[in-house]
Formats: sequence, structure tokens, C-alpha cells
Amino acid sequence: MSSAVLHRDTRFVPKKAIGGQGCYINLEDGTKFLDSTGGAAVSCLGHGNEKVNRMIKDQLDQLAYCHSAFFGTQVSEDLASFLTESTGGKLSKLFVVSSGSEAIEAALKLARQYFLELPTPQDQRTRFIARLPSYHGTTLGALGAGGHVLRRQPFEPLLAKNTSHVSPCYAYRGKKDRESDADYVARLATELDAEFQRVGPESVCAFIAEPVVGAALGCVPAVPGYFPAMKAVCERYGALFILDEIMSGMGRCGTLHAWEQEGVVPDIQTIGKGLGGGYAPVSGILINDSIVQAMDKGSGVFRHGQTYQGHPISCAAALAVQKTIKEDSLLENVRTMGAYLESQLRQTFENHPYVGDIRGKGLFWGVRITWAVWAETFTDLYMQLEFVKDRTTKEPFDPQDRLSFLIQEKGLQPEFAVSLYGSPGTVDGIRGDHVVLAPPYIVSKEEIDTIVNVMTRVLAEVFAELGV
Repeated sequence: MSSAVLHRDTRFVPKKAIGGQGCYINLEDGTKFLDSTGGAAVSCLGHGNEKVNRMIKDQLDQLAYCHSAFFGTQVSEDLASFLTESTGGKLSKLFVVSSGSEAIEAALKLARQYFLELPTPQDQRTRFIARLPSYHGTTLGALGAGGHVLRRQPFEPLLAKNTSHVSPCYAYRGKKDRESDADYVARLATELDAEFQRVGPESVCAFIAEPVVGAALGCVPAVPGYFPAMKAVCERYGALFILDEIMSGMGRCGTLHAWEQEGVVPDIQTIGKGLGGGYAPVSGILINDSIVQAMDKGSGVFRHGQTYQGHPISCAAALAVQKTIKEDSLLENVRTMGAYLESQLRQTFENHPYVGDIRGKGLFWGVRITWAVWAETFTDLYMQLEFVKDRTTKEPFDPQDRLSFLIQEKGLQPEFAVSLYGSPGTVDGIRGDHVVLAPPYIVSKEEIDTIVNVMTRVLAEVFAELGV
């Protein structure tokens, strides 16, 4: 079968999806596919939600598009009010774009411009500090800010050199034997402080991090106290604190904003994926009022704009999704089903010879495959399994085995028909494999049972084929 589409793999034409309802996608060959990852942690309401579809159609009948340089729309105002109020007024403005990468680009540029708008401009601030590994987007600016080795490799010569990286809060591999959480946090804070000193603290615009690391590490939450400690370092040197919640936010971790569980408020927060639940391309940044006031007292102009900024259809989709989450009490289901998903994963895989770690928050969980196992308790709908070759040494599988890819591809076969979001590079950006689960917020116990049972069968077949 030929195709005029440049697909992700030029030698492979994927099956066509022809419909969807709830947690399932219908394929052209008759397969009913259980979307247990919500695509890439996107489809938080599942598919075919009538309330959301109706609000999008109503907006389409009213006005499909106008340029934000000329006009505003009521739906963008309503979305901004809804989201800023959801922060308790801690973040006072919303800037809407179309993708996570665009949101990161806007956040980086806003951070830089903030320092130029101060009464005494700080134009020496040109740098950012992020973490390794991390993933903040695929455009050149966002890719440069991230620390995802495999995604960066082909484009390294094109990437800006103004971002440096420190260690993530990754207890499974980073925390030392008999080291307390407090000591681990203190060590990471010292490392961040040292990086500020190395590059010149007066040169740093912001530190950027994901509250729960998504694709790069697979659902890694921080230990208690980590984010307050990191923000304290930023405040010490007058730098901004940016939280990237594109994957982990908008309810995925059990609260609408992941930072609500961390005891911090960001200066800038990026949001996406679950913001519009896949019903339209939409993302954005939420902005602390201190930044807004500096801009207002300065030029009053954010020197950044895009053609589809604040797109009415995207805003309508996002507002409909967020209202549905609130009105249907879906965050409660995220917490309940997240706890159930965790219990089923632990019961099934905690003693698996090649599962090294089970971790996550809310409905965002991962399984890391190593040849070793370790577990720590979290409750959300965002989980991951990390795989290892040896449960004692935590040795990863050889990258040439392409383990995470094989698991993902096996799950796509009609006899399994379940999405298992596989990613490599867990250990150092090259080695290590994990699988992420991020089912819709409407998921039921029966569907979670199906996910876990099917994954058991998938892993059995893949490991048998690898001969381990």
C-alpha cells in the first residue's frame, strides 16, 4: 500500500483509524483498539465525547478563525478565566498556541523578555538550565532546552548552546544507598546551585523541569521537597522557575495542575495534551502576575505571536474538555482508578524478572524494564514500567534489542489491540527501556484489568522472542 503522507516511518503505512468511542479506537480492519495511553497522554476524555463535540460545532457555526492581532473572541476569554481561576489566581494570564513545542518556545522567549522589561533591564540573562534526560519539545528551541539524547543527536549542530543541564530527581538510579530523601534533595540543590555559579548566576533566565518526567524517563515523580528546594535556588539568583506540565498536567496526575502537589507555584507553566484532550490542537502557557506586571509597566508588548494563536476552535475544545473534567468529577476518577492501576501493576509485575521499577502518578504510570526491580508508592493515572536485565545491578537491555519498540509494536497487533507507549534511553539517553500507561480519565476497573492482562501476554511473547 502506497501513501502520499510522510509517515513517521517512510517504509511503513499505519492502519487507518476510522472511529472511536470512550477508551476505544476503531480501525479499518475491524479491530477495536484499547487506547490505554491516550495516544501520547493526550485523550484524557477518550473519544467521541458528545458534550465536547457539540461545543466545538457551536463555535464552528459562530466563527472558525480570526487573527489575534486584530480581534479577540469570547471563547478565548472564557478559557483564560477558567484556567487562571483554577490556579486560585496564582497565575493570572493565559497565552494559547497549538502544540507543546510552541508553548515551550513561548515560555523561553517570555522568560528572556521579562528581564528586558524590568526597570533596570538585565540583558545579560541569556541562559537556561534544564535536566538530563528531559524532553520539552521537538522544535529547535525546545529541543535545545531539553536533554533527550536520541532526539537531539541529528540536530546538535543546529541547537543553541545557551542551555546547560543538571541531574534529574530520579531516585531509582540517582539516590545513593542509605541516602535520605532530604539528603538527596540537598545534593541536587547543591548541584543546581553549582551550575548557576559555573555559568554565572546573573546570566540565567530560568530553570525548567517537568513535575513528572514523561517520555524521557517514563513517569518519574520527584521525591518530597525537591521542587521547593529547586525554586529556592532560582529565587536566590533572581531566575525564573518554569514547570513544563504539557504531559503531566491538566489532571493527569490527580490534581488539575501537578504543581499543586509539590508545594510550589511556577513563574511560568506550560500546558498541552490533556488541555484539549486531542479534540483540537491546543497548548498554552500560564503566567505569574509578577511577569505580567513587569511587561505592563514596560513595553506592554509580548514580542512573540503566531498565526493560530488563540484559535477559536482550539479554545472551544479546551474549554469544553476542562468543563467536562470539572462537571463530571473526573479528577476523583483519576485518583481512584490511578490507585487501582497501581495496585494491579504491582500485584502483577512487582516480582517480574525483568521489571525494574513501577512508578507514576494518577493515571500516568510506567514500567521500567531492567534485569532488577524496585518500587515506590505513588497514586495517579500516569504510570510506567522500567525494564532491566538484572534486578540487582539494574543493568538495562542492549539498545540493539529495541525492547521498548518491540513491546509497543506487539501491542498493536490485532490479537492484543492495546497501546503501550514504549521509549528507549531511560538510563543515559541511549540505554534503558520503559513503557508508559496513560489511559483516559474515564477508564473503568474492567478496562484497567484488560490493560494489565494484555500487557502480561505481550511481555511474555516479547521476552520469549528475545530468548531471555
